Amino acid sequence: MSGDYPKHPFLLTVEETAQALGVDPDKGLSSQQVQQAQEKYPPNEFEVGESVPWYTILSKQLFNAMVLVLVFAMILSFAINDYIEGGVLAFVIVANVTIGFWQEYRAEKQMDALRTLSAPSANVLRDGKTKVIPNAEVVPGDIILLKMGDTVPADMRVFEAMNLSCDEQSLTGEAQPVDKISEANITVPGSDKLATEEGEVGIGDRLNIAYATTIVRKGRGRGIVVATGMQTEVGKIAASTQKKTRKPGRSMNYKKYGKRQPVVGLTKRIYDAVGKFLGLTEGTPLQRKLAALAYVLFGCAIILAIIVFAAHKFDVTGEVIIYAVSLGIAIIPESLVAVLTITMVVAVTVMRKSNVVVRDLSALEALGGVTNICSDKTGTLTQGAMIVRKAWLPFSHTYTVRDSQSPNDPTKGRVTYSEFKEQEVKVEEAPKRDYDQERSAAVLKFDVPEEKLQNKQPAKEPEAENEAEMTPRLKAFLLSSALCNLATVRYDEEEAKWQTTGEPTEIALQIFSHRFKLGKKSLEGLGWKQLAEFPFDSSIKRMSVIYDLPQTNEASDIWGSENSLVFTKGAVERVLDLCSHIGFGDDKVELTEELKEEVLNQMNNLASQGQRVLAVGYRDWNGRFTTKQADVSQEKENALRTEVEQGLTLLGLAGIYDPPRRETKPSIAECSSAGIKVHMLTGDHPETAKAIAKEVGIIPKNLGVLPDALAKSIVQKATDFDKMTDAEIDAMPELPLVIARCAPDTKTRMIDALRRRNAFMAMTGDGVNDAPSLARADVGIAMGSGSDVAKSASKIVLTDDKFNSIVSAIRQGRRMFDNIQKFILHLLSSNVGEVILLCCGLAFRDSADLSVFPISPLEILWINMVTSSFPAFGLGREQAAADVMRKPPQNKKRGVFTNQIIVDMIVYGIIMGALTLATFIIVVYGANGGALGNECNKTFTEACRPVFRARAAVFAELTWIILISAWEFKNLRRSMFRLNPDSKSKFPFFKDVYSNRFLFWAVIIGALSVFPVIYIPTLNTTLFKHIGITWEWGIVVGFTLLYVVGVEAWKFVKRTFNLLDDHQVVKGAFSQGGEDDGRDFKKTITFSSFKSWHSFGRKDTGESTGRRSRSQHRTNTNLSGDTRTGEGSPNNSNEKV
Repeated sequence: MSGDYPKHPFLLTVEETAQALGVDPDKGLSSQQVQQAQEKYPPNEFEVGESVPWYTILSKQLFNAMVLVLVFAMILSFAINDYIEGGVLAFVIVANVTIGFWQEYRAEKQMDALRTLSAPSANVLRDGKTKVIPNAEVVPGDIILLKMGDTVPADMRVFEAMNLSCDEQSLTGEAQPVDKISEANITVPGSDKLATEEGEVGIGDRLNIAYATTIVRKGRGRGIVVATGMQTEVGKIAASTQKKTRKPGRSMNYKKYGKRQPVVGLTKRIYDAVGKFLGLTEGTPLQRKLAALAYVLFGCAIILAIIVFAAHKFDVTGEVIIYAVSLGIAIIPESLVAVLTITMVVAVTVMRKSNVVVRDLSALEALGGVTNICSDKTGTLTQGAMIVRKAWLPFSHTYTVRDSQSPNDPTKGRVTYSEFKEQEVKVEEAPKRDYDQERSAAVLKFDVPEEKLQNKQPAKEPEAENEAEMTPRLKAFLLSSALCNLATVRYDEEEAKWQTTGEPTEIALQIFSHRFKLGKKSLEGLGWKQLAEFPFDSSIKRMSVIYDLPQTNEASDIWGSENSLVFTKGAVERVLDLCSHIGFGDDKVELTEELKEEVLNQMNNLASQGQRVLAVGYRDWNGRFTTKQADVSQEKENALRTEVEQGLTLLGLAGIYDPPRRETKPSIAECSSAGIKVHMLTGDHPETAKAIAKEVGIIPKNLGVLPDALAKSIVQKATDFDKMTDAEIDAMPELPLVIARCAPDTKTRMIDALRRRNAFMAMTGDGVNDAPSLARADVGIAMGSGSDVAKSASKIVLTDDKFNSIVSAIRQGRRMFDNIQKFILHLLSSNVGEVILLCCGLAFRDSADLSVFPISPLEILWINMVTSSFPAFGLGREQAAADVMRKPPQNKKRGVFTNQIIVDMIVYGIIMGALTLATFIIVVYGANGGALGNECNKTFTEACRPVFRARAAVFAELTWIILISAWEFKNLRRSMFRLNPDSKSKFPFFKDVYSNRFLFWAVIIGALSVFPVIYIPTLNTTLFKHIGITWEWGIVVGFTLLYVVGVEAWKFVKRTFNLLDDHQVVKGAFSQGGEDDGRDFKKTITFSSFKSWHSFGRKDTGESTGRRSRSQHRTNTNLSGDTRTGEGSPNNSNEKV
C-alpha cells in the first residue's frame, strides 16, 4: 500500500485519507507535490509486459528464408574450400542479421512507446485544474474523476459517488457490477459490526475503494489515489492474471473431445509453432505475404540450383556449386525485410506527428484500402465547442445569445428575447454582427453585392428584441438546465480565464445558466442538495436528477420547499413522450396533441438551423424523495427510473449550435476525390444532422439534384434504418449518408451493410457503446478524448479528434502502400535481371566445358546488399505522390502485388537482363573472339582477362541501371523527367530527384562506389572476380542510357494505351465536399473570399486543402460505397481546371 496510513484507507474517513496523503480534495496535488511523489514512488505500471523479447527478434532474423539461402551458400563455399567467398558470405550474414535485428528491435520499442500513448488515461485534478494524463503518471494522492466507460487508473478511496458502479470481475470474479459508496461505514460481512481491521473485510466488500483496471459501468465519481502500480490489489496478483489463451482446437484432452483430439491438437500446435517460427501465421498481412514470398523465392533458388546441376549433367564440381550459389543469391532480395521495417517505422512516426497513434500495424496497411468512413459528428466533423444559441419557452419568449465571441465565457455576449415566432423567419434579420453565426461554415458567403442579398424574399419584420430579464419561467428553465448537468464552469483567477470540464453539450447549458448567475456550484452552495442521479443512456437519450430545495427557500417565488424536484433533459422526442403538461406557472396546461405538434415544429425549426435541440422538463415529487439509490439493486433501478421519469412538465427547448470545423469540408472533398464515401452517424435530430451535413458537404444543399428515391433515403432516422431487414437494406440504391438518432446497434448494422457491398470501412467512436462497432469495423478509430474501452477496441487513436486527421492517416497509409510497391519493384526487378543474366550465362562454356558466370556471387551480393538497399530505403521515404488522393482505394485482396507491379517487374527485369547479357557478349565475343579462358570462376589468369573485363562492365552497368531505376520508380507511370505534373519548369528533373535527398545521395554515392570496387588491386580480382576496364565504359554508359529509354518507352505505352492503370475516380451526380451547382470554383471566388479560403488551408488542412482546388472537379464517386472507375490515366487526369 502506497503512503503512510494509520490503517487501511477503506477504514478511514475521506478527511483522514486526504490528511495522510497531504492533499486537498478540492484542488488536488500541487505540481511540487506531484514531483515529490514521482521521485518517491515508481511509475503506475505493472511489471509484466507483452514486449517482444530480443532473442525472439534475433531468431526471426537468423531463420529468415532469405538469410537461410546465404547460410547454405556459405556452407557450400567452405565445403569446396572457397574460403574467401565463404568468409565474405559469413560477414554479409552477420551484417544482415545485425542490421535487421537492430532495426526491428528499435521498431518494437517505438511501437511500445506509441502504445503507451493510446494506453488508458486518467482524468486528474491538479493545481485546481483537470487534465488528462497517462495512467503511468498517476501518483498516490491524485484526485481522479471517473465517468462511465473509464478504466480506474489506480486503487482509490472514493469520496464522491453518484450512481457509481464498477465492474470488478477481473479482480474478484464477481460478474455483477459493484455499487460504490463514499462513507467509511463498512461492516463485517454477515454482521452489523463496523469493520476495524483490514482482515475483517475482503477486497470485494470494500465498497468505498475503486480498484485499478476495473471499469466504470455507470455513474460518476471522484476519489483519492491510495495505491499505484504493483502496490494495487491487481498489481499484487498481476502475474496470476496474465494467462495466455489457447486457440480453439488446440486442446489435447481426449476425454472431452474424443480419441482423435490429441493427434489433431498436437498437429495444430506444431503448425502454429512452425508458422510462428517462419513468420507465416503471425505479423501483419503484408509481413505474412512477404514471408511467404521469401519461402517461394527460397524454393525457386533450389529449383535454379537443380537447373544448374542439370545443365552440367549433374557432374557437381566446385565450380558448378559456385554457379548454383550465384543463382541462389541472385534471386533473393536480402534487404527486403529491413527496408519494410524501416518504412513502417517512418510511417508510424509521421502519423504520430499528425495526431494519429497507430496501435496495430495491420491498420497502417489497411488504411490504403478504405472505401467508406463512418464518422460521428460532434467534435469530429464539428468543433465540439458548443453554445446555446436559442432557448424557446412555450407561451413566452424565444431567448437568443448574441455577440458571443467566446463559447466558454458567460460574460461575453448578450441575451435578448422576443415573442417573434421563429418559424416565420426565412432570412437573417441582420445587419447586426453576430459572431456566433460567423463561426458557421454555412454562412461563409462569396462576395455578392449587398443589394442582391437584400432583394431576396423579405421576411416579416420581427418585433423589437430587448435585453433578457429574469422571469419565473426563465428561472425554472435555467435551474433545471444547471442542476441536471455534470459540467463545471469556474473562473481561474491565476490565468484570468474561464475553465470548463464536462461534455460540450452540458457545458453549453451550464454557461447559459451562468449568464444569469445561476450556475450549479453556486446553487448547491445555497443549499440545493442532490438526492439521486439517473445518468445519460444512449439507448433512451436522456438524463434525470432529483434535488431537495434549500431550506432558505431561494426558489420560493417559483417552487415550494415541501416536495423534492425531478429535473430531466434529453432528446426532444424522448422527453416529450414523458410529459403530461407544458409551460410554467399560470401558463401551465395539459400537453395536447396540437401543443405537442407545435413543440415538434419548433424543434424542427431550430434543428434546420443546424442546432442540436434538447428538451428540459421537471416534475414535483410527491413529498420528499427518500429512496437511497445506492441501495437499489441493478434489476430494480430501471423500474425506479421509469417511476421517476413520468408525468413531466416541459419547460422549454434549448438550441445548441456546434459549428463545423473549417477544415472538414475540404477534407471531405479530398475523400470524394479519393473514391472514399463519408457517412455521418450521429445521435442528433434528423434536421440538425441534415443541416450540418449540408454545411460540410456530405449531402448536397439542394437535394433536388438527386433522383427522388435517392433523395428520400440519403438521410434516415436510426429507427427507420433499424426496422429494415438486411434484404431491404441491400435493395437500397445507395446506403444513407446521414443516419440521425443513431444507436450503437445502428452502427453495427451499418458496418454489416457496407461489408455486404464489399466496402472496406473505417468507423469512428468515443463511447463505451461504440466499442463493438470499433472492433467490428475494418479500421476502428477512437477519439483521444473518448473512453478507455473505446480506445482498447480500436486500432487507431486520434489525439485531436479531428476528421482531417483521419484523412491524413489515409493519405499516409496510401503513401506507405505506394512506397512499398516502389521498393519491392526496385528490388525484385533487379533480381529478375540477375537471374535472366545467370541463366543465359549457363551457355558460356570454357575449355573445361564449365559454365562461366557473367557476374560473380560477390558482385551480386554487393549489388543486392549495398547498391540496392540504400535506394530502396530512400524509396520508402518518398513523399506522397500528387495524385495519391485522386486514385481509388487499393484492392485489399491483391495487396502490393498488383498486375502493374508484376508486369513491370518482368519487363524491367528482361530489359536489365538483355542489356547486361549483350554487354558481356560484346566484350567477350565481339572484342576478344569468345575467349572464356579456364577456371575463370575461381582465379584470375591472363587467359581470363576478357571474362574479368566483361564482368567489370556488366557489374558497373547493372549497378548504374539499378540506381537509375530508383529515380524512375519514384512514379510508376510518369516520366522521370517530369514527375510533378503541376510543375511549370521546363526541365524539372534535377528539382524532382533532389526532393528526396536521401534517395538522391544514395544514387550518387552508389554510382561513384563502382570505381573503387573495380579498380582497387587484388580486391577486384580476388574477391569480385573482375578487373579494371577502359573502352568498355562507353558500352556501360550507352546501355545505361538505353535502359532509361526502354523504361520511358514502356511508361509511355502504359500512359498512351491506359495499360495496367489504377484508373481515376470519376464524377457522379454529386461530389461530396464540392459545390452543388457545378460551377467552376475559379469563377465564383473573389479575392477577399480567397484570402479566407487560403487561411483555412495554411492553418488547418495541410495538404488536403492545397490539393482540393485542383482535384475536386476531376474525380468523384457515386453515392454508394462502390467506387466507379473510368478510363482516364493519371497523366490525362491532371488537366487544369
